[in-house]
Amino acid sequence: MDDRSGSLLEIGKIVGTHGLRGDLKVRPISGDPEMLLQIEQVHMRLPTGEQLTAKPCRQSLHKGQVLLRLQGFESLDQVERLVGSSILLPEELLPQLADDEYYWHQLDGLKVFDARHGEIGRLKTLYSTAAHDTYVVKGDYGEVQIPAVEQFIREIDLEQRIMRVNLPDGLVPEKK
Repeated sequence: MDDRSGSLLEIGKIVGTHGLRGDLKVRPISGDPEMLLQIEQVHMRLPTGEQLTAKPCRQSLHKGQVLLRLQGFESLDQVERLVGSSILLPEELLPQLADDEYYWHQLDGLKVFDARHGEIGRLKTLYSTAAHDTYVVKGDYGEVQIPAVEQFIREIDLEQRIMRVNLPDGLVPEKK
């Protein structure tokens, strides 16, 4: 398996084990577990950098995460070394999104400009909450967390690699 071409994209992270039969707890990157429940082959990048491919023999939803059991990895001893691994999916298998939806790999690294403060930094990470996703921007203002909701995000221009936002008072700290 080779993802140097950029064709394999991270869709989840193995965050722990569950039970004694080798189930893995996988946190979806997007907050949407659907892709993880439907994949027919699991590509993993282990914390060591090693890459593995396995077929799932069980996939189920459990408390907002996916429980995943892989063929050939059906005991706790066999799966403990997989904790911390990234779950990857070939880009061509990603479903089409609506015009106002994006995959993380499209947004990662965008320059973020606020209507009042100008450039506030680059989009570095994303995390999901029960209410919405939150973008984390790092730059001259330190770390700025921006709710990924329509009222704050004015424009995303993938060609120019910029995001324009209109943030409320207090969300951007004083410049460091």
